[in-house]
Amino acid sequence: MIAMAYDTPIPGYNTYNTNNLRLWRSRPCNEFNLESFNVGDYFGAISDRQSAEYITSVLYPNDSTQSGKELRLKQQYFFCSASLRDITRRYRKHHMEDWSKFSEFNQIQLNDTHPAISTIELLRILIDEEKLPFDAAMKVVRATFAYTNHTVLPEALEKWSVKLFERLLPRHLELIYLVNLDHIEELKKKYPGDNAKFARMSLIEEFPEKMVRMANLAIVCSHTVNGVAALHTNLLRSTIFHDFDQHSPGKIQNKTNGVTPRRWIHCCNPGLSKLISDTIGSLDEWVTDLRNL
Repeated sequence: MIAMAYDTPIPGYNTYNTNNLRLWRSRPCNEFNLESFNVGDYFGAISDRQSAEYITSVLYPNDSTQSGKELRLKQQYFFCSASLRDITRRYRKHHMEDWSKFSEFNQIQLNDTHPAISTIELLRILIDEEKLPFDAAMKVVRATFAYTNHTVLPEALEKWSVKLFERLLPRHLELIYLVNLDHIEELKKKYPGDNAKFARMSLIEEFPEKMVRMANLAIVCSHTVNGVAALHTNLLRSTIFHDFDQHSPGKIQNKTNGVTPRRWIHCCNPGLSKLISDTIGSLDEWVTDLRNL
């Protein structure tokens, strides 16, 4: 299948610039199989199109079933792969084979763990296609990604079965094991003999079933991790990510989710907006800097 881009302009407020939101739709390489149609296999004639479009037709399917889990992982990889192909294409166009400055022009924020596989997809592109050595590729990956966590509930942290990875993304699983080996070797130097810590911080959960811990992967492959409220961030440091906070002090930071006054006051409540502007004397004073209130 191919990823077809759909662009939506996102204008700012009183600016000369407009950001672009690029979304993706899955499309088949072959729309119609004439051979299948000619032998009476009418479903087979369009099956490629249906199976390709299935990937992006409904997002976040119920993952209580094996087929739902499989579709979710396919969706996550599809969107991450398409976006990274686009990003690396743009970079290569201007910088050729010099990947040392990639993070200066590209910063990728992982909104929770759903796009965490993109860290390994970039690593795969750099190692397998651009022929960078592992250490150099990991340096680029860690300088590029940051991870936003939204929950402290351990049961809500995304995990994927190793068996499912082996079937759908075998090369990515190889690279996850390689990243984990490098990660564990670093821990062994700093905390010799602390096997319990190694098990907690590993990218692979061994029991009761082998699972890939996407939150741990996101942390290890990012330069910064943030919670979305001060209380939330403090809980991350003291509970589920305590080992990582001890290992890399300052890596877990807080970035409070804000409220944009332009949308939630000026646009939603014109009467209140006019009252504030009349009182302060200017719309621009408060709508671009809420501290003026």
